[in-house]
Amino acid sequence: MNVAVSFDDVSIHRNGNVVWSEGNFTIPQGAVVGVIGPNGSGKTTLLEMVLGLLAPTTGRLEVLGAEPTRGNPHIGYVPQNYTAAIGDAVRCRDLVELGITGTQWGLGRSHSDQTDRVDAALASVGASDFAGRRMSRISGGQQQRVAVAQALVHEPDLLLLDEPLANLDLRNQHEVVALLGELSLATGLTVLIVAHDLNPLLSILTGAVYLLDGHAHYDEIGQVVDEELLSHLYGTAIRVVRTPQGDLFTRNA
Repeated sequence: MNVAVSFDDVSIHRNGNVVWSEGNFTIPQGAVVGVIGPNGSGKTTLLEMVLGLLAPTTGRLEVLGAEPTRGNPHIGYVPQNYTAAIGDAVRCRDLVELGITGTQWGLGRSHSDQTDRVDAALASVGASDFAGRRMSRISGGQQQRVAVAQALVHEPDLLLLDEPLANLDLRNQHEVVALLGELSLATGLTVLIVAHDLNPLLSILTGAVYLLDGHAHYDEIGQVVDEELLSHLYGTAIRVVRTPQGDLFTRNA
């Protein structure tokens, strides 16, 4: 098994407090993984560690075979509520191009290679048809597609998303989830998704990191979608239901 992310007795402290500890697991390459846990359990903190923005307090963390480094082009990242901070005049294409140029706005014409990469990223998420429109004039689901395109412009091996379905209606949630599943299948991309609600993602998840009782765990999704585990995790009774078609979903008991 090829490994995308490896935690070896990892813990993380912030402001003198233990956020979580005893992280001992590996995430295989090509996996689509939910990162779940109650509010304040350290889900976003885990992504920040993988991105190299925070160092483990103890233990060893490896990402794509090396210690995490800030700005690793092999990792794409879509922060929480990313599109809410974008100005009204920014076009979709401009936003994706910033994934290459950083904050360098309007410094001459794009090189042909750069243009090709932007076109390819937009095409990969089905955003070519509205690439010239302003971000403020497209739907929330389309905005999220463009945010993913920016994260993909360097053709990363690992994609991290922090609550990508927040504030989307059910149709747009379904479309974004389908997109992430298709990207992983087509390219072998490893995807980590911080999520409050597992249900919209269950059709594509292969595993989950769950932050339980101050510790970090990982298991295949079939082992995590368990009434006892999820009820303990969220502190309320959770029921797991299987439809006649074989699909799983969870609900409050």
